[in-house]
Amino acid sequence: MRVSRAQAEANREAVINAASRLFREHGFDGIGLKDLMKGAGLTQGGFYKQFESKEDLAALASRRAMESATRRWSSVAASSSDPLRAVIDLYLSAGHRGETADGCPLVALGADAARQSPEVRTPFQDGIKAHLQVLEELMPEQGEPNPDEKAMVVLSLLVGAVTLSRIVTDEDMSNRLLEAAANEVKRLAPLNND
Repeated sequence: MRVSRAQAEANREAVINAASRLFREHGFDGIGLKDLMKGAGLTQGGFYKQFESKEDLAALASRRAMESATRRWSSVAASSSDPLRAVIDLYLSAGHRGETADGCPLVALGADAARQSPEVRTPFQDGIKAHLQVLEELMPEQGEPNPDEKAMVVLSLLVGAVTLSRIVTDEDMSNRLLEAAANEVKRLAPLNND
């Protein structure tokens, strides 16, 4: 049975959204096409009508995940009287640490993405630039290094801390990693009331 153009586009969006979550949860190579399509509520048969390859889907899903993460940061920042603190508190939280399917794609897929084609790595690069832009806008202008370098240091610290906190099995150590990163961010870019 043929589906309408609108339904085909809705199906394509459902697959991209499901892949965005499932790749973060299982890695690019940790899930096959059958399970990706099942995650979207569809059968594998229509995959190649919508996507050139699994790599094509990985690039689209990566872009979706990175854009979603950037929007989340911007939304949290916009809704707070202390935007940088709000972003840091969200990112370096036990809740975010546990969000493997919906959390930061840099944490969930960073090492995996580094081994992918430029087609898959480009959305990550674009997302990193967007994250840096959000941080630069939130950074206090005084002191050294300058805001763009501070943003790079802070993003690296955030991603590294959450990555390490997910790796360790000792919950106390995991929490201490997040706390140490938060303390260092506060030192680099003093937050309001600190």
